Amino acid sequence: MVTLRRWWDRKGLQIGLLALVLGSAWILRQTQGTLLLEVYQAITKPLQMLQAGPTPEERVKDARFLELQTRIADLESQNKKLQNLLGYVEQQPLSSRPVIAQVVGRSADHWWQQVTLNRGSNAGIQEGFIVKADGGLIGLVESVTPNTSRILLISDLKSQVGVTISRTSAKGVLRGDSSPDGVLEFYEKVPNVKVGDLVSTSTYSQKFPAGLAVGRIKSLDLKKLPASVAKVELFPQIGSLEWVAVYPKPTNQEPQKSN
Repeated sequence: MVTLRRWWDRKGLQIGLLALVLGSAWILRQTQGTLLLEVYQAITKPLQMLQAGPTPEERVKDARFLELQTRIADLESQNKKLQNLLGYVEQQPLSSRPVIAQVVGRSADHWWQQVTLNRGSNAGIQEGFIVKADGGLIGLVESVTPNTSRILLISDLKSQVGVTISRTSAKGVLRGDSSPDGVLEFYEKVPNVKVGDLVSTSTYSQKFPAGLAVGRIKSLDLKKLPASVAKVELFPQIGSLEWVAVYPKPTNQEPQKSN
């Protein structure tokens, strides 16, 4: 009995392991590996879910959330710009307050030439009305329908605005350059101007009232023939217009010498 117990103590573990191996082999043979595959899948499924990333439903929810975030950010930006414009309008005398309009049309082929507004003759807008935005003058009402207006921008190549240098009263004509800058041709051969001088509409213009902010001298070419010229950085962000103010055209201006 003692001898059998000693033998079992020495061989029992080996016999148990052998029985486990033989039993596992028999089960695998009988189930053709199905049980082992199920155990493997149960162990690895959580890892596969982590590696697979979000489900299609989760991706749709994420996309909708990002869409809403984008729309909210856009509305907040438009609201801020509109509030700034309305704050400026409220400072004007009640009798001369402008019509507030939104830019609703703009062609990629004519980005710097014209825009379309969502207000027209039904709101009292007429051809020749002045259009301003944050920063100053942006253009002139070129044509109207009952509910829309087409604006000729001062950045258009055919646009001409009579302007003056605020510091020295030197005068010239600002022409569009299909860009955020304009080209100013001076009447004088050697005008008294320097980089950084402010530019506004002049008293000679019949299309625009005097004193409207236009921009700042960016560079000078005083050797240009037949007249000195300057590059003018336009104050209004014409490339990204959204809201504008439309004013009646000026009256009782001095005889026209420039546009």
